[in-house]
Amino acid sequence: VYGERGKVTLAAIAILGGTLLIGLVFLRTVSRPIYALIDRTERIAAGDRAAIRPLDHHGTREMAELSAAFLDMAEKLQARSDSIQTFATHVSHELKSPLTAIQGAAELLRDSGGAMDDTERRRFSDNIVTDAGRLNLLVRRLLDLARAENLAPSGESTSLGAALALLPVDNRLAVRVGAGGEIGLRISAENAAIVLANLIDNSARHGATAVSVSATSAGGKASILVSDDGAGISPSNRARIFEPFFTTRREQGGTGMGLGIVLALLKAHDGMIALVDSERGTRFEIILPVA
Repeated sequence: VYGERGKVTLAAIAILGGTLLIGLVFLRTVSRPIYALIDRTERIAAGDRAAIRPLDHHGTREMAELSAAFLDMAEKLQARSDSIQTFATHVSHELKSPLTAIQGAAELLRDSGGAMDDTERRRFSDNIVTDAGRLNLLVRRLLDLARAENLAPSGESTSLGAALALLPVDNRLAVRVGAGGEIGLRISAENAAIVLANLIDNSARHGATAVSVSATSAGGKASILVSDDGAGISPSNRARIFEPFFTTRREQGGTGMGLGIVLALLKAHDGMIALVDSERGTRFEIILPVA
């Protein structure tokens, strides 16, 4: 009897020990990483950027993948938040300048308009109209950028020649189409035309008299070169041209948003754009999937 009881006791101890061991393993491999991840979520939600880093202990492979996916999402959300904050700062600055000018001119007309001659009143009125036009252009550009950044690919396709045919004649410069005009591009004709129109307008604003557009294809990708004979881009500005609101021609009405719209449209269609070296003028290379 005592021998049987001893065996039962040993078995119970073994089962209890095994259960405790499994519990400890579970605690280390599952529970502890989960609690650590919960702590990270609370710290990140409170604005602690230092919390966006890998966990010290992942436990299981699945937990490691979950942790990595969560932290990657947190990094992207933080980057998006920073981008929105920077964008809002730029927008408020861009809106403030013409609004301040409009307010100043309107107050002068209100307070001193009776003492002004027709020429002075006309000058202040023209200033108001000009600044109001700048605000209108800026709002339209902001809407274009918002649409481009939230655009879903439509599955439409076009060719370089068809997109260029949609552009109105620009009397400021000549547009020459080289080889590759028939290559199919996985982008709608309307959006391709918006991309090309912004690049051509940018060339005209910087003194170009001619723009050449050509394309080649290889490996399922089309390479489109847009080159002009203008003043080119200085080395100090080359790294900044795709920054929102960056422009060297603000006094002439530039908003600095044209290339941002181009970049957003191309990204929405799995494309890209880069400034490439050129002996003269400016040259951009656009990459798009072939239709």
